[in-house]
Formats: sequence, C-alpha cells, structure tokens
Amino acid sequence: MAIYHLEAKVVSRGAGRSACAASAYMSCSAIYNDYDGVQHDYTRKQGLVWEHVFLPDCAPAEWRDRAKLWNAVEEAEKTKDSRLAREFVAALPIELGRLDWINLLSKFIYQQFVNEGMCADVAIHDTDGHNPHAHILLTVRPLNENGTWQHKTEKEYLCVKDGEERGFTAAEFKKAQKDGWEKQYLYKVDKKKEYMAPSVAEAQGLERTSKYPKSTKYGRQNPISERWNSDEQLLVWRAAWADEVNLCLEQKGLEERIDHRSFADQGKDEQPTIHEGVAARAMEKKGIVSDRCELNRQIRRDNALLRQLKAEVQKLVKAVQNTIPLLVQAMEKLRANMIVFAYQVLHARHVQNRAQNEINVFAPLHKQYDVLTAKIKEKQKEKMALQVKQVDTPLYKPVEHIRLNARIAEVTEDLEELKSEKTRLINRIGVGDDEGVKRSKARIETDRDNLKKAETAEIRATVDLEDATEEFRKLEAQAAEFDPDELMDARLALRPEEENRAASILKDNYTWQYDTDTIKQARADVARRLSEEPVAIEPRSLRENLRQKQKAVQQRELPQRKRSRNLDLER
Repeated sequence: MAIYHLEAKVVSRGAGRSACAASAYMSCSAIYNDYDGVQHDYTRKQGLVWEHVFLPDCAPAEWRDRAKLWNAVEEAEKTKDSRLAREFVAALPIELGRLDWINLLSKFIYQQFVNEGMCADVAIHDTDGHNPHAHILLTVRPLNENGTWQHKTEKEYLCVKDGEERGFTAAEFKKAQKDGWEKQYLYKVDKKKEYMAPSVAEAQGLERTSKYPKSTKYGRQNPISERWNSDEQLLVWRAAWADEVNLCLEQKGLEERIDHRSFADQGKDEQPTIHEGVAARAMEKKGIVSDRCELNRQIRRDNALLRQLKAEVQKLVKAVQNTIPLLVQAMEKLRANMIVFAYQVLHARHVQNRAQNEINVFAPLHKQYDVLTAKIKEKQKEKMALQVKQVDTPLYKPVEHIRLNARIAEVTEDLEELKSEKTRLINRIGVGDDEGVKRSKARIETDRDNLKKAETAEIRATVDLEDATEEFRKLEAQAAEFDPDELMDARLALRPEEENRAASILKDNYTWQYDTDTIKQARADVARRLSEEPVAIEPRSLRENLRQKQKAVQQRELPQRKRSRNLDLER
C-alpha cells in the first residue's frame, strides 16, 4: 500500500559528506571530486531504475553532466563545514509503475525546486522490487541570471550614528555612509578595549587595536536561502508531495491515499511506526529478528487491536436496550475491553522500566568508553609524533634522543594503562570487543525508541481506559432500574467467558510477550476501578511478601552471627 515518507537531509562537509559522493551513490556512477581528490565509484551498485538532472533556465548547460554540476558546487563552497546540498528521500507508491514514478517526480521537482532556481539531481532506486524510492539532491546556493552563484550569507557591519546602532551590508554601507553612519572599531580605553566610531575615538586621541570593524556573528542570510532553509518551507514541500502523490493515485483510479500530517494532527489515536532502516531489513532477511522491526510489528498489532476494541464499544453502546441480557452482555464485554486496556497500560510501564534500566546502566558506560577511546587516539597520535621527531633528530644530539626515548616510554605506559582500562570497561558492558560495544550502543538506541513509544502507548491506553470507564458508568446508570442481585448473577455467569476472550486477544497480540501475572494485575486494577469486591491476593504477591520477610529475618540474624563469630575468636 502507498505510504508517506519524505525525509529531508543536509549534505555537509562538517558531517564528513560531499556532494560528489552523494550524487555518485544515487546515480550508481563514478565521480571524481576535484575539491579533495577522491574518486567516488558506485558503478557496481544495483537497483537504479532511472536518473536525471534538472536545471533552471539560468544554469549553464554543461551542468547536465552531474560531475561538472557538483564539482562546481564543491568549488563554490570554501569552508570545512559548508552546507553543500539538500537531499530528499521519498517513498514512491508501489501501486504505480515506472513511467508514473518518472512523471510524478518530474512534475513535483519542476514545480517545487527548479522553478525556484535550484538544480536537481534525481534517481529512482528499487533494489528488491518492494521498496521503490527516490533520491533528490538539490543545490542550496541561489543562482544569478547569468548562471553565477549568489552568496548564501553576506557580511553585516554594525554601524553607529547618534548613539543608534544598525546593521548594513557592504553595498548598503556605501549609501549609509553619506548619511553619517560610521563603522565601529576596537580602541584602547585605559586598560579596556571598546568599539566606537573613528570620529569619536580620534577626538579623544585613542589608539585603534584592530583593523576589523564590528559585525554580526553570522552575517545576513540571503533572503532566498533563508526561505529555502525555513521550517515553514519544509512543511510546504511535505504537503506538496502528498498532494502530488494523491492526485496521481486518483488519476489512476486507485483508492489509496497518503497524508503528510502526523497521527496527532490527523486526530488519530493510533501509534506511528518508527523508521526501520536498511540494516534492520537486512537482518530480517537473514532470519535475524531486528529490534526495530519487532517494535513496528508490535505497534501494528496494538493499532489493529485498538481499532477492533473501539468498534466493539461503539457497536455495544448503539445496540444496548433496557433488557437484562443485553445490558449484561454490554457491561461484561466493556469490562473485558477495560482489562485489555489496563493490560496495555501495565505492559507499557513494564517496557518503560526495562528500557530505562538498560539506559541507566549502559549509557554511562558507553560515554566512558567514548572518552577512553578518544584519549587512546590522542595518545597514539602523540606517540607517533614523538617517533617521527625521534627519527628526524640528528645522532649528534644524544641528549635530545634520551629525552625523546623517555617521553615515548612514558606515553607508551599511559597508552597501555588506557587500553587496560578500556578492556575492563568492555567487560563491564558485557561484550568482547569494539564491535560488541557498537551493538550494545545500537541496543540502547532501540531502548530509547522503545521508551518513547511505550510512553505514548501508556498515555493512549490510559485515555482509552478512562473512556471505557465512562461508558461503563453510563451502562450502570441504565441498569439501576433492575434488581442488582439478578443483574450481578447474570454478569458473573458471563464474566469467565468474556475474561477468557480478553486473555485470548492479548495472547494473539503480544504473542511471546504475554504475561499471566500482568493480566491478573489488570483484572485487579479493573475491579478496583469499578469498585467491585476485593480480589484475592495473587500468588506472585505472596511470594514477594515471603521473600521480603525472609530477607528481614536474615538481616536481623546477621549481627547476631557476627557477634557469635567474634566470641568464638576471642575464646
């Protein structure tokens, strides 16, 4: 079925990425990056369905060669943390064919990006025939009409006039200077340094300490770039993609539709699934159960169960009449549904506790591991630098050689101590090597996802339980005219069947995670909520009480045993 997925990313040098590499990957081609001299070759990659480069009218025609386009982008960006490109990854409806995908993407890209002055590099991937998606790589620097790049940000000088401070670009300052605005520079005032206008400083005979005028920290952003980078524009693009896909599906006579809004914005109580990713899918294909895929399966089962129970409640409320059999059936079915909701609340809390305990135990260990790893790398670099310096030191400087040898030995000992500490830490984490630590970190990230989802599931199940309780109270009000003993006898006769039905639903939904103690607790919670007769204490509670009593007895006997042992030693 068609799903909505439009993921926005930024290709940045600060994150270790390059535009040439991103383009080569998505187009399954080889591109040489002139900026860093690296050849990015993805010609062996499989799954390419279609690729194309879209250009606005003002762009040079030679940029239809993606290698020239992205090398031009790399050349225009000078800093080590420059934002090079914007990337979208969009899921394509599996109900449509190849030509439909191409037409859909071409229309969307022309309307939303190319008409705005962006160059777009697009490719469709479908490796296994079940996950068609598109990669869209966009330029982030606007173009002039002559095909040259505009600035993304411009220096903004903070100028002063009659005590008022205002920002001007270089072009704006030429005009403002005629109106009496002056740039501000650092001047030495006693033992301090202060920004002030040259006319004021010269009148006081102060000395300038810097040639750089006062300016804003980040400069003034190009208004076009500012709009492209805004959250509001991203929402526009997300909505536009949903509209284009739905229009295409409608034109093909298909009933499927997608929605860019969250479940909360759509007014749905259902819980959204999480992104599984390539690694999780690969594990599942090998027969390995992925935590992320398993979490999504549970979420889908929970959503299906929620829809089923809500439909049952609505059906019962509409069908009930003032007769004992119908009221009894409605009340006991609703009570059974409340047991399901109470179980979901307890299960969500159990998942939260388990995930939080895992995070509390292992997250600090992972942080220590990262700190130790960084220290080891620093020591290794220091050792290598000392060894290089030792090789370069002439033999006629024996004192320097001795000093370097001593320092290398000291660094080596520090390095060995750090490695030993790292080994002990890895053992505390419960793995055998660095790869095990990576897997442990991945599990903690999954625990964080589970924690968030469980918190949402608990809130949702609690709301459902409250709503069901309110409906139950309405049924109780309708049953007030009947004999309470007769009504209760009829309800108790039907209750085992309905409770077994609730247990069966939960077993089917939670499979191996189903817990008999939890459903006993859920039944007790519902009984207390409905002010029913107190339930018997569960065997599990008896065992816990027994253990606590045994522990208390042992703690009382422990000092006596110590005193007896001391007396024996004295004898």
